[in-house]
Amino acid sequence: MPKMKTHSGAKKRLKKTGSGKIKRQRANAYHMAEHKTSRRKRRLSNDVELSPADVKKAKRLLGDR
Repeated sequence: MPKMKTHSGAKKRLKKTGSGKIKRQRANAYHMAEHKTSRRKRRLSNDVELSPADVKKAKRLLGDR
């Protein structure tokens, strides 16, 4: 059986934490930022945990079976 390759797009967008959770960036953070309030940009800058519905697929893309 050949080795399983990590999905290039997923490895750039998702990060696995030490406890095994998967983190992602929030959407709408950078494009046209001058029109967004500081409060909104600050909130968008923090990473969040991936929703439970997407975890199984994300783990497969990252090479975790």
